[in-house]
Amino acid sequence: MPALRIKSPELLVAESGADLEGHGLKRTMGLFQLICFGVGAIVGTGIFVGLSDSVAQAGPAVVVSFVLAAITCVFTAFAFAELGGAIPVSGSSYSFAYAGLGERTAFLVGWCLLLEYGVSVSAVAVGWSQYVNELLDSLTGLQLPAALSAGPGDGGVINLPAVVVIALASVLLVRGVRESARATAAMAVLKLAILVVFCAIGFSAFKDGNLTPFSPAGLGGIGAGTTAAFFSYIGFDAITTAGEEARNPRRDIPIAILVCLGLATLLYCAVALAAIGAIGGGQVGGRPAALSYVVNEVTGSTAGGAVIAFGAVVAIASVVLAVMYGQTRILMSMARDGLVPRVFERVSPKTSTPVTGTLLVALVFAVPAAFASLDSVVNLCTIGTLAIMAVVNVTVIALRRREPGLARSFRVPLYPVIPVLGVGFCLYLMYETGWTTWVQFAAFLAAGCLVYALYGRRNSRLARSAAATRTDAEAVSQEA
Repeated sequence: MPALRIKSPELLVAESGADLEGHGLKRTMGLFQLICFGVGAIVGTGIFVGLSDSVAQAGPAVVVSFVLAAITCVFTAFAFAELGGAIPVSGSSYSFAYAGLGERTAFLVGWCLLLEYGVSVSAVAVGWSQYVNELLDSLTGLQLPAALSAGPGDGGVINLPAVVVIALASVLLVRGVRESARATAAMAVLKLAILVVFCAIGFSAFKDGNLTPFSPAGLGGIGAGTTAAFFSYIGFDAITTAGEEARNPRRDIPIAILVCLGLATLLYCAVALAAIGAIGGGQVGGRPAALSYVVNEVTGSTAGGAVIAFGAVVAIASVVLAVMYGQTRILMSMARDGLVPRVFERVSPKTSTPVTGTLLVALVFAVPAAFASLDSVVNLCTIGTLAIMAVVNVTVIALRRREPGLARSFRVPLYPVIPVLGVGFCLYLMYETGWTTWVQFAAFLAAGCLVYALYGRRNSRLARSAAATRTDAEAVSQEA
């Protein structure tokens, strides 16, 4: 199917050097670092900030919403695990789509990844600002002025803390993946410990009556809560972007994905039950810095809330770090294929990191974090992520048929039922985002198609290679 410009898994691996040392990158991440990286990418704003939005939609039944969102992710996690073990390169779902469905689809997946990671990092940075103010208030009784802690859409001028956390993450990323992995591991362990402490405090004040009515908005509320809760899981796919910097990617990436997703689901359900059981869904829903508020109400002191706020500051910073890492590696893979400018491909020989690409990503992400109100585009981020996940499930099926002999360190169980269910769950949650989001997403995809037609299609290295091969063949034929 040459019209699709499909790049074989073997070619992707060979071009990246993924079975050797990786395109200028160094293999420094073991299984523990990968798990911590995954936890760093997943556990953050979704539970510290987004929990209140999910509870506002579903009430105590938010636990069901978290489980449904997790099931959607589990189906796709199996697909990511199979593909990440078989094609251990930095491009993640972009590279998987290139191997299974062709260049056009791959470019649009990469385009959606820009949306997923860009909006999520900006939203995470805005959530970080909330907890910075909460921490300052708990420790000193002071807060940053609204003009410096919120964008124009939220009553301020510039969200300075959001810019600061993105800048700090970029500085750490350009220093080297070893330093970034160590920092992510330390932050992951700390935030897990703080969330366990929160659960202990919340369950100490647990009252059964706070869970009734369990589902005040019925099935519709649970469905809306599931769409909101799904944002809490965005980032688990970032583990596959470490394919060229993991020491044993074919074994460790599938394990890390499944461990991180299971751990996040258990933690989310426990935190939601503890929070609602302690003070009731009505007080949790829609409240900024909800976890700190719960601890303050239970303990009657602001000291506990300060500890939770500190944990949130650390947790959310780790998400920014991990997701920005994933974005830079995906852009590096796209630049390697000629679909985006080559500046994103350059790796510093001193730090073995894409320094210029990282700084450009930080600059682009900082602008919406500083000035935009992101509530209106969170659903757009969600639908884009779900579309990527659906494509990854389809890619598993396509590669099973096209590359039956491909070495797979992990195989999706109950194939093809699990990939089909994964697509179905993704489509259901996409439907729940509403028609307005669908219109925005269609416009976003149309813009992506235009960029591909004007730049990606013309600069594709795969197309140039094919053209050069045809030219050589024609020359040989003429000589003969």
